[in-house]
Amino acid sequence: MTPSPSLRQRLDRRLGLLRSLFIYRGIPWRDAQLRRFYSRFVPAGGLAFDVGAHAGNRVAAFRRLGARVVALEPQPDFVRLLQRRFAGDDQVLLLAQALGRAAGQAQLLASVRTPAVSTLSADFVQRAGADASFKGVRWSAGPLVRVSTLDALIAQHGQPDFVKIDVEGYELEVLMGLQQALPALSFEFLPALRDVALGCIQRLESLAGPGRYLYAVSLGERLRLLNPAGQPAAAMCDWLEALPADAPSGDVHAWLPAE
Repeated sequence: MTPSPSLRQRLDRRLGLLRSLFIYRGIPWRDAQLRRFYSRFVPAGGLAFDVGAHAGNRVAAFRRLGARVVALEPQPDFVRLLQRRFAGDDQVLLLAQALGRAAGQAQLLASVRTPAVSTLSADFVQRAGADASFKGVRWSAGPLVRVSTLDALIAQHGQPDFVKIDVEGYELEVLMGLQQALPALSFEFLPALRDVALGCIQRLESLAGPGRYLYAVSLGERLRLLNPAGQPAAAMCDWLEALPADAPSGDVHAWLPAE
């Protein structure tokens, strides 16, 4: 029988939830910023996948842009939050699972006080945990979660116009479960694990063919592309490799230009 959580554990979970809600939903003008930022990638009437939906701020932005959304989140507390937030919206499909290179199960490595950095990647825990920016963050064994693939998701729900991937060091594993080029997507990068981001770019180039994707970076939650026109893979890789160790994290956005 699974033991009941202690008072300290319950308090840590509550604090973790509150922290995420404050970061992702506590800024009044953030919703408008999100809509403006994603409008170039997510068309009205389109389809978006949110892989690592967390508190659902991207899901809400995609919906306000008029898109249908498939949202994936493996953390039980956030699944319940998302279920309450989007109850009654038949254009949001919430899946309590993760994505990887193959279908199966994996153990979630949970950070109760900082749930935004919970992950399926033991490598992320080891390497990011040693970085000064993660000082004080602790992970522990969480539940086993169901894992599917991007290809399986596409086969069931159709090709998305945009995929947001934010899975704390597991981004390349998600892209290894994809065998087709997508119109547009984003994936998180961390300077401490820049090789993961470089691997993601290499993967996208192999799927679409060299030179087809354009890339641009947004830092943190600033919701602004540093180079809105985009740049080719080689230039994006050079930029990532030149990042100082203490540079901020962010997201790499990739898209196929209209022909």
